[in-house]
Amino acid sequence: MSSEQKVVVITGASQGIGESLMKGFRDTSYGVVVNARSIKKFGSNDPAVVAVEGDIAVASACDRIVGAALDRFARLDTLLKADFATMTAVNLAGFFHVSRKTASWMLSTGSGHIVNITSAIAKQPMASLPAALAALTKGGLNAVTRSLAIEYATRGVRVNAVELGVIRTPMHAPETYAYLAGLSAYGTNG
Repeated sequence: MSSEQKVVVITGASQGIGESLMKGFRDTSYGVVVNARSIKKFGSNDPAVVAVEGDIAVASACDRIVGAALDRFARLDTLLKADFATMTAVNLAGFFHVSRKTASWMLSTGSGHIVNITSAIAKQPMASLPAALAALTKGGLNAVTRSLAIEYATRGVRVNAVELGVIRTPMHAPETYAYLAGLSAYGTNG
């Protein structure tokens, strides 16, 4: 791969938002390392896509993910976390392990971008949508994103969060789409 080709690591990429992100980054010629706890369906023959199965709540899985990116592409530019399952393990422990490993590389090169996919429910809870655990874990991601953005700003690494509303993914039953669309001024995306 060309050393000019940018590289993204996407966790939670087996379906839904994560899978769509992988396709979008490939469409813009990024090298992509995808990860999920179960990612067997990625039998891609695309040499610019590397699949690494593992739970990012386990530090050794994060070592394998970052190692795969550096082995295949010799660089890391962007980290995108998009997994919603097992919220506390993935959103908090997983964030810590994969971000620590990725940020170490990015800080050593003086460039990079970490993007956390969070949820608007963390800032705007609703009585009609029980989401205390999501608010807790995604709220934690929002707080650490602000902290790291300030900490790394002068060292060439950007840290941002994207707060999503309701997205049509397998996480929501199709029969709930109309109700969920009514919760947002924008409807559901997907």
